[in-house]
Amino acid sequence: MTHFNSYQNEIYLQGLADAVPAFTTDATLLEDAARVAMEPGPFGYVAGGAGSGATVRANREAFDRWRIVPRMLTDATTRDLSCTVLGTPMPAPVLLAPVGVQSILHADGELATARAAAALDLTMVLSTASSNTIEDVAAANGSGSRWYQLYWPNDNDVTISLLNRAKAAGFTVLVVTLDTWTLAWRPRDLDQSYLPFIRGIGTAIPFSDPAFLAGLEKTPEQDPQSAILRWIPMFTGTDKRWDQLPFLREHWDGPIVLKGIQSVADAARAVAAGMDGIVVSNHGGRQVDGAVGALDVLPEIVAVVGEQLTVLFDSGVRTGADVVKALALGARAVLLGRVYAYGLALGGEAGVRHALRTVLADLDSTVALSGHRTLAELSPDLLRRS
Repeated sequence: MTHFNSYQNEIYLQGLADAVPAFTTDATLLEDAARVAMEPGPFGYVAGGAGSGATVRANREAFDRWRIVPRMLTDATTRDLSCTVLGTPMPAPVLLAPVGVQSILHADGELATARAAAALDLTMVLSTASSNTIEDVAAANGSGSRWYQLYWPNDNDVTISLLNRAKAAGFTVLVVTLDTWTLAWRPRDLDQSYLPFIRGIGTAIPFSDPAFLAGLEKTPEQDPQSAILRWIPMFTGTDKRWDQLPFLREHWDGPIVLKGIQSVADAARAVAAGMDGIVVSNHGGRQVDGAVGALDVLPEIVAVVGEQLTVLFDSGVRTGADVVKALALGARAVLLGRVYAYGLALGGEAGVRHALRTVLADLDSTVALSGHRTLAELSPDLLRRS
């Protein structure tokens, strides 16, 4: 049992030595700090959304429409936020979302994130678009818990190879992203002519994969352009079908989660397909401009499939209070993305740890001060629609 809000005591005690935190404790301001620290291309890639950015705004507006109604005299002094999600024990229902090309944020990239996650005993979800190999990230994560996110290749041999590597490296749950089989119209990236992958960034996993390398005449080091030209059409441009999911089940013996679900109909199809979980997500507003805010559809999806599979949530989460709202509306756990990414940009491993501890402390305090002790007590009754 961990009281994450003890982090605020550590920070206040720094004041006795006339010291202040290296980074802001307002998770909503980390983006502004990262904007100053980063080059325009990389920052726009992380912060930007599809089209006009309407879906990014819709995600935040969806959270603002729900308000917490605190209860008093509930003996919330002692709390337990621990849970088990798809067989993975967690000290709190918070995971690190799959964020690709982390080397554009900090030279240590996913290795720093993996170390920070392990130090806090949080589960990291590694992106296929990593700047580091599956094996190197697993080594950095050590005894930490880790899941693997798949951008599903258009080559069965490469898919099987990636899954086998992830399993061998101790990744226990497969998270299949459905909504990014091709890139959205992203003006912030287009205005900078910035796409990391065509520069060979975020390609460490395929470029280290034996099945992928078997299709090249020269190694990526010898002929990077040919490797990039093989990689891009293999990982983009083809929308998969529901009847192809058994292929993944055949080659992955652990839980499988579908990420990018935004409709009740698709959630029901995930149940029918025998999936173990879904992530209600619109990719943080990066794929469809003008899409529904992810939190707006969470309650109706939970109502239909919440008893049949594990419902996770991401998109728009910035604070501990946001996590509480998503949990109260039925999510079993929440994935954080941009918040820790900005922490990485600001301070590498230390920045990631600070960003995560900030959200965890806020989560713990919000649970306590709203009058609750366990995750089971968080229900829609905690909230009022504004």
